Amino acid sequence: MFIVAALSLFIAMLLVLVRLFNGPTLYDRVLAVNTFGTFTVLFIGVLGFLNGRPDFLDISLLYALINFVGTIAILKFFRYRAIGDQPRPSDQAEGEV
Repeated sequence: MFIVAALSLFIAMLLVLVRLFNGPTLYDRVLAVNTFGTFTVLFIGVLGFLNGRPDFLDISLLYALINFVGTIAILKFFRYRAIGDQPRPSDQAEGEV
């Protein structure tokens, strides 16, 4: 049963990769990367159960957090063209005087 789940997750990951490379817009590609990360978390969890290693659940939770933060960072970069805080032009003018 869990082998079937692992195989279906692997097939779904391959289909998401096709969407990633053929996505017409940038947001389709970002959504495909996020979906691939979610499937990876599920795949690691199923593999951990199949191998009898509950440590894999900790790894999958860490990967889920990294996937979430990475997706937010990518979307922020594409919206504002910067990751960190940028000084506003009015702040720069006040600092020069």
